[in-house]
Amino acid sequence: MNITFKPEEEQLIQERLKSGKYGSAYEVIVEALRLLEERDNQYQKWLKETRGKVAVGIAQLDRGEGIDGEVVIARLREKLHKAGENQE
Repeated sequence: MNITFKPEEEQLIQERLKSGKYGSAYEVIVEALRLLEERDNQYQKWLKETRGKVAVGIAQLDRGEGIDGEVVIARLREKLHKAGENQE
């Protein structure tokens, strides 16, 4: 596989090589791919957790356990007000 990089991408690779942390451009690319995989895995984990939380919230609403929006806003405003007082 041949890959052509833009000048700014080549410069980034060269900077990483100059740092001494990597011995070759290949090592830089492998590390970039590893980080991409890690980021994608974290995103998938976050997505799964968020969908679970949404499902729980919908179930609570279906059971009538929801809180009126005005009450929620009032509580949030109170928390913000208290947080502001604690910073002074």
